[in-house]
Amino acid sequence: MSLRNRIRTLSIVLCGALASTLLLAVDARAEEAGWTVRDRPGGPTAELRLDRASGALDVSVSRAGETVLAPSSVGIVTERADFSTGLSFLGRSDRTVDEHYRTAAGKARNRTVHMREARFRFRTGAGARLDVVVRASADGVAYRYDLPGDTGNVLQETSAFTLPEGSSAWLGAYRKDNENLFNAYTAAGAPAGEYMMQALFRTGNSYALVAESDLTGSYSGARLAHDAGSSTYRVKLWDPQVQTAGALTTPWRAVVTGDLATVTESTFTDDLAPASRIHDTSWIKPGRALWTWLAGGREAGQSLEMQKGYVDYAAARHWPYTVVDAGWYFDPAQWDVTDPDWQTHSWIPELVRYGRERGVGIQVWIHHRDLDTAEERAQWLPTLEKWGVKGVKIDFMDSEAQETFQWYDRILPETAAHHLLVNFHGSTIPKGIQRTWPHVMSLEGVNGEEKKTNTAQHLTTLPFTRNVIGSMDFTPGAFHRPNRPNAASDASELGLSVLYESGIQNLAGTPESYEARPEARHFLEQLPDAWDSTRLLAGEPGSSAVLGRRSGSRWFIGGMYAGAAHTAEVPLRIGSGRWLVETVTDGPAGPVRTARTVRGGDTLSVDVVSDGGFAAVACRWSPGRTSCDR
Repeated sequence: MSLRNRIRTLSIVLCGALASTLLLAVDARAEEAGWTVRDRPGGPTAELRLDRASGALDVSVSRAGETVLAPSSVGIVTERADFSTGLSFLGRSDRTVDEHYRTAAGKARNRTVHMREARFRFRTGAGARLDVVVRASADGVAYRYDLPGDTGNVLQETSAFTLPEGSSAWLGAYRKDNENLFNAYTAAGAPAGEYMMQALFRTGNSYALVAESDLTGSYSGARLAHDAGSSTYRVKLWDPQVQTAGALTTPWRAVVTGDLATVTESTFTDDLAPASRIHDTSWIKPGRALWTWLAGGREAGQSLEMQKGYVDYAAARHWPYTVVDAGWYFDPAQWDVTDPDWQTHSWIPELVRYGRERGVGIQVWIHHRDLDTAEERAQWLPTLEKWGVKGVKIDFMDSEAQETFQWYDRILPETAAHHLLVNFHGSTIPKGIQRTWPHVMSLEGVNGEEKKTNTAQHLTTLPFTRNVIGSMDFTPGAFHRPNRPNAASDASELGLSVLYESGIQNLAGTPESYEARPEARHFLEQLPDAWDSTRLLAGEPGSSAVLGRRSGSRWFIGGMYAGAAHTAEVPLRIGSGRWLVETVTDGPAGPVRTARTVRGGDTLSVDVVSDGGFAAVACRWSPGRTSCDR
């Protein structure tokens, strides 16, 4: 063979080998397709990936070069289609979500939303269609399933959240009323079991709060299922089958993420929810309420004279509401509702009249069983509106089944139509409900003040978990209760009124307990009815939490600490310039108020007792000003 032919043959061999190598590389890359979604530099990035061999999807989240969420399963299974495997990619479309809205309650009343949304279209081998919609903002990532065809009832999700190895975790065991303690674990070290869908994790310098948003009666409530030794938390639905009729859009599976301040101050779960369905919100007024259940129980609920006394006390404090709890009504089934005057069995109209004359609105407790049918709601809601009642505290739903959320779908527009504020107890947790229905002032869904099992660690975890996702009716201020974990610190109990946000802040103390603590009473008299902004000043879940909340030009500060007595150092991240700060701390004879002048950005030193804390108010200093009172 000539030299020329040899060279030609060698070239052909080499080209073939190179081509084979390139094809192998292309085939390897083709095994997996990936797409990213990010709102802006510095924020979290979501990556959705499709394994071409199995047709399975997963999602991961990163932030600032760190993994926040490791590759985690994405998928849903229905009666007639399995969207957890065998998927092929059809296409992607993107849009920007820019919205402005105002809420009646929460961390801030004026909200601005900017998100990047990507819709990924897939189909199964049998031709069933699935869209996965992914959103990313500066403080979170979320996804949901959109099934454009009728594929039957939902059997399960294969959605999961897998945390990086070594991640810390703050979890509450699941209960149907979401009332359980939060405890600290590692993600892999938590006991096997089910946990509430408000789980906080720390991965490196980032925190991640797993939550959901836009849950209605078209779907089922969810919790997190965990196996021992695993750092994966699976989404488990309440119902064995979610009933569907045609196309379906599921709730958002959300990860609120960033540094601790970003997570704590986030409104991401509200931002994901649909816009308000109430056009005229002028009647929706948040505020403080004197709630007397822990003070007098059923006896108070059955006594018009006692309730008039509470109205007088609230009026003297300029608190806009009192709440009459159980005992004010008997089972209406025992009444002759064919009698047009059946409503005269109640003394509530007289109490409403009495309160109106003194500038105090009346809210009433009512059991879910008395509002669970259309006939009962048609009986009660117009009557309460006619009486002039301002709000209802509805209790004991004790379920996150699809049927229960269908009841929420009915009661929400009906209470709005009758201009009744709502506080749900024995309930689900917010899940974006307060944006869509702004007359929802608060929800319980918390191991609150009435419990005897609370710990200081739990109290210092709530601002970073449950209260991140919406208003929380913890009912602070029960100074008279000896079994609270901060019983030695009236100042920390006072600080909870700021640390915990609730559209109706139900103050759970007795008038006598307030009178015995004049500085605490004075602080509660100054407390505003809603907040313009919220900032985390200091804290670590389970150890400490200090939040500042602004109303107008004044900042109110609440701090709670778990552990030994010490001098706390709190950065005053409330704006430049000189401030007059009045702190309320624990003294030998009760809460003591101290005023000092500081500069914004300085560190505020506060002495706190064991499992204690403080409350404070800051206002702009001017020569001669000695108080922040208004």
